[in-house]
Amino acid sequence: QVQLVESGGGLVQAGGSLRLSCVVSVRIDTYGMGWFRQAPGQEREFVAAILWNGDALDYVDSVKGRFTISRDNTKSTVYLQMSSLKPEDTAVYYCARNKYPIPSTLTKDYDYWGQGTQVTVSS
Repeated sequence: QVQLVESGGGLVQAGGSLRLSCVVSVRIDTYGMGWFRQAPGQEREFVAAILWNGDALDYVDSVKGRFTISRDNTKSTVYLQMSSLKPEDTAVYYCARNKYPIPSTLTKDYDYWGQGTQVTVSS
């Protein structure tokens, strides 16, 4: 059974940083991975994705230059380094496994999801 477990969320002041981790229970070295987020009352949105070999897909415009996605296949772990955080980054952050070998920003292309980790940025 494939399980994804996110960690690293919390409360941080605007301008601060957090590093999210996502540990997967199976090998991920042939899969793309992604991070999404969902704020209250809003749809889940794409944040960043990384291909199986570490090449990073484009980020959502609102986080470009502030967030960095990375992975360590030896640890079946994906990371999201978040810097210069803003109150509008407040959301539950989810990692997910891409079921296709091509990159995707669409939630329907991801087959397994974690339970999410809360990120709250205070002004």
